[in-house]
Amino acid sequence: MAEVTNTLGRRKTAVARLYMTPGNGAYSINGRTLEDYFPSEILRIIVNQPFALTKTEGSYDVKVNLDGGGIKGQAEALRLAISRALQEIDAERRPALKKEGFLTRDPRMVERKKPGRKKARRKFQFSKR
Repeated sequence: MAEVTNTLGRRKTAVARLYMTPGNGAYSINGRTLEDYFPSEILRIIVNQPFALTKTEGSYDVKVNLDGGGIKGQAEALRLAISRALQEIDAERRPALKKEGFLTRDPRMVERKKPGRKKARRKFQFSKR
């Protein structure tokens, strides 16, 4: 049986659990194809960036469970998971992936709403008189 590489990618509240095996470049995202799940060409490019950078397009089958967040956050979480898997398979790919920032978890999250306020930072209207 082929060796399965299991990694995790996160962005905002999106989580991508990835299972990558050597294959012919087939994607299964929550049981759907890449084109079906990400109809936007830009999001598909984001997902394929690690493969394009390491010149490994079409050499791995990707099965992923995506959960939470929006579609852009999910695409970027998947990019991180793919980058981590490629690095795990071959450590010599790390410098190229690191240079492009594909191995860095984006720490930005939504700021929580504070008590007594309408939003996280929105204060009540100031009245001088």
